[in-house]
Amino acid sequence: MIPFSGNPLDRASEKRTDSEWLAARRRDPDSLILPMWRLQPFLLGPERTKGPIEACYLRPGLAETIAGPEACCVLLGLERGRAIFALDISAAPDPANQGALEGLGHFRDMRGAAMLLGGRDTAICGQAKAMIDWHARHGFCPNCGARTAMADAGYRRHCGSCGADHFPRTDPVVIMLATHCDPILGDACLVGRGKQFPQGMFSALAGFVEPGETIEEAVRRELTEEAGVKTGRVAYHATQPWPFPSSLMIGCFAEAESRDIVVDTNELAEAFWLEKSKLRALIAGEKVDGLWIPPSIAIARHLLEAWARD
Repeated sequence: MIPFSGNPLDRASEKRTDSEWLAARRRDPDSLILPMWRLQPFLLGPERTKGPIEACYLRPGLAETIAGPEACCVLLGLERGRAIFALDISAAPDPANQGALEGLGHFRDMRGAAMLLGGRDTAICGQAKAMIDWHARHGFCPNCGARTAMADAGYRRHCGSCGADHFPRTDPVVIMLATHCDPILGDACLVGRGKQFPQGMFSALAGFVEPGETIEEAVRRELTEEAGVKTGRVAYHATQPWPFPSSLMIGCFAEAESRDIVVDTNELAEAFWLEKSKLRALIAGEKVDGLWIPPSIAIARHLLEAWARD
């Protein structure tokens, strides 16, 4: 399963407007609270833990003692009838090393956490990060500029000044692996290195879907813009919720018409065609020309592995 997908929670959207039910669940000793500090989930064990690891869910009341009075609390959903909330405790200074949470666990960056957590916790923590991040970014109405208030258990912000309602957004991003089959040269896929990537790190190309575009059109446009590669058939593979800050990665394969490349240096540091044999060696953990590919938490890795298996 692709990390951040497969969220097991019943999102209970029909309960979000029931303030009495929500208040009761916040007090219910069977409910669970996932503390989030500066968008980092709370994990069991000491910080030196290398994994595997579990998220640290608390009973109601403990984390609230160190959260600010206006702390954002979002209903993530129900699991076998038990409510699970995410609580932003960013107002607390270093909460894992003092106060109510001391000695229980530690906070870890979401990318690092996803490398250690199981699928269930990765999906739940990813949802929590995306929601808390959205609230932190949307405290004011983009329509009139007035302060907004949280509603519907965290799934709406309402502007009391102009009456506008705002909802959590998810930005669609196409991430595509262009491939080319040649009877003489063999099979190869197009990989690129973004300017923010470390030396030697290559991945599939990606870009945001623009208004008025289909997924297929976005795939072809991005490949043309970033690498000058013309493609024909586009095939969907899988999607991945990506909470950095809140995207839906739409993984696709695209059949290239040739291996001609014209790199847009504003978008990429470099790009090249990677032979399938070398890719298979990289996936197997071998060292190949100083190259390395994304870790398993990224859908790019799953695109590369799926194509390498063919």
